[in-house]
Amino acid sequence: MSKVAIYGAGSWGSALAVLLTKAGHQVALVGRQSAEMVRMDELRENVRYLPGVVLPSGLTPTTNLKELDADLVVLSVPSHCVRAAARLVKPNLRPGGIVVNTSKGLEETTHSRLSEVLKEELSAQSIAVLSGPSHAEEVGRDMPTTVVVASEAAGVAERVQDLMMTPKFRVYTNPDMIGVELGGALKNVIALCTGIAEGLGFGDNTKAALMTRGLAEIARLGVALGGHPLTFAGLSGVGDLIVTCTSQHSRNRRAGVALGRGKPLDTVLQEVGMVVEGVRNTRVAYQLSQEKGIPMPITQQAYKVLFEGTDPKVAVTDLMMRGKRHELEEVVEMSWLK
Repeated sequence: MSKVAIYGAGSWGSALAVLLTKAGHQVALVGRQSAEMVRMDELRENVRYLPGVVLPSGLTPTTNLKELDADLVVLSVPSHCVRAAARLVKPNLRPGGIVVNTSKGLEETTHSRLSEVLKEELSAQSIAVLSGPSHAEEVGRDMPTTVVVASEAAGVAERVQDLMMTPKFRVYTNPDMIGVELGGALKNVIALCTGIAEGLGFGDNTKAALMTRGLAEIARLGVALGGHPLTFAGLSGVGDLIVTCTSQHSRNRRAGVALGRGKPLDTVLQEVGMVVEGVRNTRVAYQLSQEKGIPMPITQQAYKVLFEGTDPKVAVTDLMMRGKRHELEEVVEMSWLK
């Protein structure tokens, strides 16, 4: 048994708390709202964010930050809250302990990956990231799920793997933190776009095209920023892309559907009721593509729809009428030059 603390009592934090408690660990789920945590403890259910999932008896909902003195601390907060959360939890962390980030995004103001943010704020800790196709609603109900944990230190990734692996939750390791984080963040942009296509009434052909060409954009920018190409063919790349673009549980997809049906962005975000990471990620991805000179036409059109008021139908037309291209520019160049 290890002592585990999860900071962030939303759907994913709660699902991981359930998972790790069932795995035999002593788990504290640390939230901010005292009334919510008391209610969770009394009802043994996170009614707001993970309804229908029973919280095991060994799981302790609390607001006590001292519970963060644990072997493993999992941060499960929205991407734009990671820096503030790190500063808040830092005084209570066990020196040299492992901190695992589970949010999927990039910091808007700095364009930093979230592990970079954590290294700045928590220099005394070992940092890892958890990603992959893993909706909280299914993990909380013990549905078989596979994820990937990445760290610069093999021993850290393997320690997290050992602590989290269960018969229903398979954990792989990957040394490519850059690729794992970028895959998890950028797929949200494409999920918004596939949702918009669905909201416009388009079918499977359109969504498959967006996912496929979207993956090409993700990998193109990811490699330019230092990720390994093969990572984007793995769980945090194509795996997470598929589930986020197609699942009924996906907030990004649901938000996209509403946008495609003509609802304003502010209304959509209020109706979803939880953070839609793809909105902020679209802005950062577009800005990075401009800075690095990386062509990302789908991301560019998503930016125009979200932040410049472009009609989604016009965006689709602009994508379809772009100049002629080879499907795999790099392969064509290599073959024809040879």
